[in-house]
Amino acid sequence: MSSSPQLVVHRDKDLMAQAAAARLLTKIVDAQAARGSASVVLTGGRNGNGLLAALAASPARDAIDWSRLDLWWGDERFLPEGDPDRNVTQAREALLDAVPLDPARVHAMPASDGAYGASSEGADAAAEAYARELAAAARPENHAEVPSFDVLLLGVGPDTHVASLFPEHPGVRETERMVIGVHGAPKPPPTRISLTLPAIRAAREVWLLAAGEDKAKAAAIALSGAGEIQAPAAGAYGRARTLWLLDSAAASQLPRELYPPALA
Repeated sequence: MSSSPQLVVHRDKDLMAQAAAARLLTKIVDAQAARGSASVVLTGGRNGNGLLAALAASPARDAIDWSRLDLWWGDERFLPEGDPDRNVTQAREALLDAVPLDPARVHAMPASDGAYGASSEGADAAAEAYARELAAAARPENHAEVPSFDVLLLGVGPDTHVASLFPEHPGVRETERMVIGVHGAPKPPPTRISLTLPAIRAAREVWLLAAGEDKAKAAAIALSGAGEIQAPAAGAYGRARTLWLLDSAAASQLPRELYPPALA
């Protein structure tokens, strides 16, 4: 495992979103200065979309060279293109349509009405296609068949799931493939596409977002030594840094020894 997770606790979810957006903006600008481009893996859900909306509202957003940013997704609901429940649809509404991205560098996961069909086999084929796209973007110095993402964002579910890797579900046990089709997910829709833990762990930094009382138990379980099969969030960590960004409600059940010295 990488170094121990770092925790930052904010007073409420709005402050958390704003601070996380500022942190992400700085990380992207620094990566572009160092290497010419940056790569970020986005997450859906209320916290992921809240971060994107805060970034869209930031007066500093134009410090990013949006044309030199690669965007990927940690998971996607296998639904038709433009479906309001798709993570990419929500991301476009929150931020992406408002900034000058290079469309070729926005790597959305395939939709169910695309080339692979809407069947469960289609989801598996779509996952294999996304894995090929990731592998094509990887460089010899990268540590896996995926790029070394600068930041990989993950929302934490009340059951400790991250991306579409659910407790005790087959996907969380995957050790070889970088992307999988997910079938029979315990929350709708049941068919999804997801990065696996090996792909997640290739990122330089993994940031886990949790806000709200309904995330408190999940955060406490994942940060208290649980195994990744039972608590997938516990198995999500970066090569250089693992950062948990929480609001006070989500941090309310953490053991005191895990708390940072002062609230951010």
